[in-house]
Amino acid sequence: MDTTVNLAGFSRWLNGQGVTHRITEEGGFQVLWLEDPAHAEPVLSALDRFMAEPEIREAVDRQNRSPVFVGGRWQPSPRHAPLVLGIIVFAVAMVWLTAMGQNELAASLMVIDPRDYDWSTMAGRIEALTATLASGQVWRLLTPDFLHFSWTHIIFNSVMLWFLGSQIEWFDGRARLVTLFVMTSLISNGLQYFVSGPLFGGLSGVVYGILGYCWLSQRSAPRFQFPPALVTFAVAWMVIGFTPLPEMIGLGRMANEAHLGGFVAGLALAVVLPVKGRRGA
Repeated sequence: MDTTVNLAGFSRWLNGQGVTHRITEEGGFQVLWLEDPAHAEPVLSALDRFMAEPEIREAVDRQNRSPVFVGGRWQPSPRHAPLVLGIIVFAVAMVWLTAMGQNELAASLMVIDPRDYDWSTMAGRIEALTATLASGQVWRLLTPDFLHFSWTHIIFNSVMLWFLGSQIEWFDGRARLVTLFVMTSLISNGLQYFVSGPLFGGLSGVVYGILGYCWLSQRSAPRFQFPPALVTFAVAWMVIGFTPLPEMIGLGRMANEAHLGGFVAGLALAVVLPVKGRRGA
């Protein structure tokens, strides 16, 4: 790349993606050096798009000027994502109010009340859910999100929800975030319930859905900031969850179907929900 091309914006964007690099001038050309050779192909592909598509350069420039980016890194304050913050605060409060899923309030947040029905078979689960919804307890389709059974569980989900959910709220708007939350909750909770019954909970399905949405939507309209390895780690952990390993090391049985359902739902929503106007400053 010759020296007439300003790569400062692209360099800041790479820093925000966690790609260690430097740019030097040699013989009248700019040379991009990468610490990890594995980044070469995706970085070169991103650079080609950066140079060829003005809207991408504009998006990167808006990101660099945005009040929620400090030194090229996503660092929002509560006022930038009040909805996400409210969800997290409510989830933490429910950990305390439900005694980590151990009291009667916890039963009222499950898809069905496990004390009132025989849910040991698929037919029993369908009958129990039909009766529960017919009685008007529709909230139960969403409220398992707010059941957590350990502080590690709620802390991990809260950190991930804040990091990714706040970006969706800022760039794509609260309506899009609400749609993602509701749809990924319905699909992840529904799939988990029909596979294993009502004894599960957590925001993990939503987190996986948001991650899937961010990853796929980002490919067509770059605006989110997260390390590429995050998706690899999350998918690998989801696959491990379907093996006996988590129980062998004392983590208990994971809500694997909720993770899978949420992730697939997030990917689907990235396809069917087009990205229109985006905020950047």
